[in-house]
Amino acid sequence: MPEPPTAVDPSIFRRLMGRWATGVSVVTARHGTADGGLTVNAMLSISLHPPSVLVALTSDADTTPLIEQSRVFAVNLLAADQRPVSERFARTIPASEKFRNLPVHRGVTGIALLDGTLGAAECRVVAWIPQYDHVLVVGDVVRQEVGRDAEPLLFFRSGYASVDGADRLSLPPRHPS
Repeated sequence: MPEPPTAVDPSIFRRLMGRWATGVSVVTARHGTADGGLTVNAMLSISLHPPSVLVALTSDADTTPLIEQSRVFAVNLLAADQRPVSERFARTIPASEKFRNLPVHRGVTGIALLDGTLGAAECRVVAWIPQYDHVLVVGDVVRQEVGRDAEPLLFFRSGYASVDGADRLSLPPRHPS
């Protein structure tokens, strides 16, 4: 694997990438009887034919080995009022705590799909690409469900942002440079 560039200051790079607004999702997985999940904003649709997505997962996340072993995962697209769900799945806590009292239903792969989302895609892993401290996972969508019609939860400047009506965004405050 190539060495990462060394001339780039990671703190400045983090600030730079914070200027890229993204949606917020929770990636869930299941292997055997073990459920897992983590908050992800590095997710994108890569193809319509076949329908497929790519997620970037930290290599040391507890959910990553579940996906590697089971070869399936789901992407749950969060609505603006699901910020507490995003915060819960972003914490380093046992999976049982992440799912405690959280309404879910099971997809065709057996993975927990979060209730009340904008939608979810269950995926079968077709590519597993380790890269530095992350792994890029490409999945073909095997089942999809469109959830409720609501505003999305967004992430911008290292904070949550949300849609404020049809034509306005509420952004987090600016950080001093």
